[in-house]
Amino acid sequence: MGRLPLEGVKVLDVSTMIAAPFGAVLLGDFGADVIKVELPGKGDTLRHVGPFKDGEPLRWPGLARNKRSLTLDLRKEEGMNIFKQLVRHVDIVIENFRPGTLEKWGGGYEELKQINPNLVMIRVSGYGQTGPFREKAGFGTPATAFSGFTYLQGYPDRPPVSPSFSLTDYITGIYVAFAAVTAIYYRDVHPDGEGQMVDIGLYESVFRMMEFLIAEYDQLGKVRERSPGLSGHSSPAGTFMTKDGHWVVLVTSTDSTFERLAKAMGREDLLTNEKFCTNERRLAHHEETNGIVADWIRTKPRDELLRILDEHGVPVSPILSIKDIFEHPHYQARENIIEVAHPRLGKIKVPGIVPKFEKTPGAVRRIAPDLGEHTEEILQTMLGLSEEDIQKLREKEII
Repeated sequence: MGRLPLEGVKVLDVSTMIAAPFGAVLLGDFGADVIKVELPGKGDTLRHVGPFKDGEPLRWPGLARNKRSLTLDLRKEEGMNIFKQLVRHVDIVIENFRPGTLEKWGGGYEELKQINPNLVMIRVSGYGQTGPFREKAGFGTPATAFSGFTYLQGYPDRPPVSPSFSLTDYITGIYVAFAAVTAIYYRDVHPDGEGQMVDIGLYESVFRMMEFLIAEYDQLGKVRERSPGLSGHSSPAGTFMTKDGHWVVLVTSTDSTFERLAKAMGREDLLTNEKFCTNERRLAHHEETNGIVADWIRTKPRDELLRILDEHGVPVSPILSIKDIFEHPHYQARENIIEVAHPRLGKIKVPGIVPKFEKTPGAVRRIAPDLGEHTEEILQTMLGLSEEDIQKLREKEII
């Protein structure tokens, strides 16, 4: 295995569930030494979230790979003291307790930076470390609603719809990894660089992506209501059914892509029609525009449709189930699903490494750990504790 871009970077991951741990696993995929700190006897709450097979949590291998597990009770003074000793030896701490919790235990950022001035601390919470909602319990689905995203999802005559998986958590995890490497770069490259605290609210990660919503309300006074698909952005766009009963998604976000679609349909007349000649005009006649496209798509079997549209460079995709994805040659060629060892299930498939670096590609170097699997190793190698010291900590239920 070649060198990895984050080799030498040491991370203490004291977060739970998805958002912050996902950021830590991304760092681990590219070489960071990630020590996952877990509560003795219980571990990360994600260990107890489904789906399960034979009692094994099936999400754990994908969200905890490339990490070492250290059990440590930060709520106890002796546990916090050990944590602070570890902080001396790491570059990054990632946490997602409710704001004020680590401070209550004696491990807030102000104390930790006195121990290690070069420390980068990434703090994730539902609503951030400041503001009137700072202490409000924060999970991804409520944060998604607070961001304005949920308000837009669904059909006008039905209730708003939340994403069917933890979308906001995963998006936030990407921000966690981005923030970590950005802060490390500043610390290590600039002459006056030093460690710093980074504050991320779950809702902010999604809200940042909706500049269209801000601009529209600010300049036009418009409150966008919920609708399926890319309503209000481009036309035609949406979900369409083929002749043989398959669903596809098609979108023409620019006039040039609509021109290619018109040629693929044999409807060049649309390009000179005042109702369809520009995206602005098509949006004004969206139902009619989408109807024309839907009628044409219904005349084509899926494979023939995809061939025609691909030949003309029209953005289109079949809507794939996970079964389709497992069997799809493109997913296989890109190694988007890989197989790793599992201590009890034998083997298990997990997401592949993203993104793909040309010279320093990431790798799954370590399977997801069992609870406390590396406790003794970490305490001995990093802090020089003896077996006797470690046994005493176990007896006190510190580890």
